[in-house]
Amino acid sequence: MKRVIFSADDFGLTPAVNEAIERAHREGILDQASLMVAGAAAQDAVRRARAMPSLRVGLHLVVIEGPAVSPPADIPDLVNAGGQFASDQARLGFRYFFRPSVRRQLAHEIRAQFAAFAATGLKLDHANAHKHMHLHPTVGRMMIEIGREFGLRSVRIPAEAPTALALAGTRVGIGDRALHAWTRVLRHQARTAGMTTNDHCFGLAWSGHMTRERVGRLLDHLPDGVSEIYFHPATRRDPVLDRLMPEYEHEAEFATLLDRGLRDLLLLDQFRAA
Repeated sequence: MKRVIFSADDFGLTPAVNEAIERAHREGILDQASLMVAGAAAQDAVRRARAMPSLRVGLHLVVIEGPAVSPPADIPDLVNAGGQFASDQARLGFRYFFRPSVRRQLAHEIRAQFAAFAATGLKLDHANAHKHMHLHPTVGRMMIEIGREFGLRSVRIPAEAPTALALAGTRVGIGDRALHAWTRVLRHQARTAGMTTNDHCFGLAWSGHMTRERVGRLLDHLPDGVSEIYFHPATRRDPVLDRLMPEYEHEAEFATLLDRGLRDLLLLDQFRAA
């Protein structure tokens, strides 16, 4: 049996992203979205989500390249004076693993983000992390352990099946296979904690470029099990998206989620929407 979940990240980043997520759920195939609780448009996202109880909403944990919830004075080793996490993934990963003071501040911030989500009154459907930082064993463990205190029951495993990618027409390298193998650490952490997880996840290799053609080819070659396909939709470009993701095709991804042909395909017996 093949089950598909269509997801959107960065809910709360900008109004253009929020509008795309709302319309993709109301008019298209989008099932769920992940909320950046400290995003500049987070309040707008929460307002829209409250008006769409059928949209499943989870926490998009930000511990890299984005704003923190906690004041900089509380987490001085994590963020700059403006409360922003750095973008250097390798350097952050090293500090999160080896520095006890940094780990204490990291736990403080992760708890603050879950608390901020709880304060919205929305039901916590799932959790994942910006830039997939929950693949870091320290971040993943903290997200799961602290998340359980707030009712977390489901975690995204960004395990992109190499065989399915190859069949869908993309080149698969050693790095892709190594990353897929590394996701077993997070899956073990999640399952040990009693969390449910997806079996497969697609959107990494084509991040920001999940066009109608590519998603159609992917659906033709999905493996058995639960596959989460995630997007970064927006109704229009804006300065924030131009600065953070200048190469992403946000509008094309939004169009994919609204595509009537994909909606018709999902009604066929070979798929069972999750």
